[in-house]
Amino acid sequence: MSATPPQGLGSAHTGGEAPSATAAAVVVLAAGAGTRMKSATPKVLHEVSGRSLVGHVVAASRELEPEQLVVVVGHEREKVQAHLAESDADVRTAVQVEQNGTGHAVRTALEELGAAPEGTVLVVCGDTPLLTGATLAALAATHTADGNAVTVLTAEVPDATGYGRIVRDHATGAVISIVEHKDASEAELAIREINSGVFAFDGRLLAEALGKVRTDNSQGEEYLTDVLGILRTAGHRVGASVAGDHREIVGINNRVQLAQARALLNARLLERAMLAGVSVIDPASVFVDVSVTFEPDSVIHPGTQLLGTTHLSEGAEVGPNSRLNDTVVGAYARVDNTVADGAEVGEHATVGPYAYLRPGTRLGTRGKIGTYVETKNATIGEGSKVPHLSYVGDATIGEFSNIGAASVFVNYDGQDKHHTTIGSHCRTGSDNMFVAPITVGDGVYTAAGSVITKNVPAGALAVARGQQRNIEGWVARKRPGSAAARAAQAASEEPGAES
Repeated sequence: MSATPPQGLGSAHTGGEAPSATAAAVVVLAAGAGTRMKSATPKVLHEVSGRSLVGHVVAASRELEPEQLVVVVGHEREKVQAHLAESDADVRTAVQVEQNGTGHAVRTALEELGAAPEGTVLVVCGDTPLLTGATLAALAATHTADGNAVTVLTAEVPDATGYGRIVRDHATGAVISIVEHKDASEAELAIREINSGVFAFDGRLLAEALGKVRTDNSQGEEYLTDVLGILRTAGHRVGASVAGDHREIVGINNRVQLAQARALLNARLLERAMLAGVSVIDPASVFVDVSVTFEPDSVIHPGTQLLGTTHLSEGAEVGPNSRLNDTVVGAYARVDNTVADGAEVGEHATVGPYAYLRPGTRLGTRGKIGTYVETKNATIGEGSKVPHLSYVGDATIGEFSNIGAASVFVNYDGQDKHHTTIGSHCRTGSDNMFVAPITVGDGVYTAAGSVITKNVPAGALAVARGQQRNIEGWVARKRPGSAAARAAQAASEEPGAES
């Protein structure tokens, strides 16, 4: 094993040095229905790279180490609350019973907190999985350094169609207004700086301004963007912080955007992996989750998916065409054309091709699980091999044993599972059935074609099969005129054939 600590793909939101800016509170807006997803699953619970949309936003927000973090929930709130409780037990939720606008949502969050936070309050959208902790930190730092009442996260985009434009004071750089596309003049339409919907506020001023937001608009809702005008009219400064990558601010509203976000995040994760010493042979065909970790000199071949808490140790090779979930691959092990879930592969071990490692599989150092082998809840010791065409379930195999081809560990009696123990330095024959519960001692040999139903003492040869009986002339009598009968007749007439 390398002395280098494992590198995590999970910290996908960090874009450089750890954020130094902090926030008194972060409010995540996640109450919307997301009808354009056309799904029974709430929009913010759709997954990208192994984490929900809202989970990505919470993870990015956590990098600022906020004193309080509250997620505003509404549509399918029970599902969203349960998900958040499982993924981040310290997250608070505020229920927006009726979705009456973003301003109303933030007001609901502040009511949940009990009092206006003293310091910076960030408001972020729960459907922006590409937003990074570094960008949020830069937003908070700009807000503090410029002494703003509110700071808008903006981005320069190639095509601003449909977005609200940021109109600045050319002399001071302050934000004068946010003009929606439909209301923009010809000059404003030429502006490429857009509103992301992410803001940093002075907590006290935010609470005061929210009390002044009106609902006399076409939607009859409380708009958070109205707070900017209220604060500016009161003489406070409104500023902006420009995101380094405009793609970070993209919100997800449909399955097309979901797939696009997955591709962008996956490319980000793989780039970080390669810069940290991982060889990704074909990044276009490899997918990884944010929670995957790895060590230098590991190799990922084409067509591979690494999911969950999978870890690749130093020099490990995975693929091609493998899917590993919650699986640990030891140093210099090789996993080829394999599906593995909840498994452990020891150092210098080999798996595949075309193997299936189910939960509870533990393969020891220099062990082998070969072609068309399925394992489950099985511990296979150092140097032991299950080379091909076998099923090993609910079993313990000792060290340096070899399991013959086409063997089956018969572990289920129709009601209960039972355990099989094979000792060390055993050589079991091909086409064996081990009917659990059973123990085969160290140094045992078993004959091919045996059905082992009793314990075998150490050093024994176990033979459990009927005596072979040849019925001469059966084909000629029972299958006269068949191809088999003609072949047998021809063979009997050849010189030297037995009479």
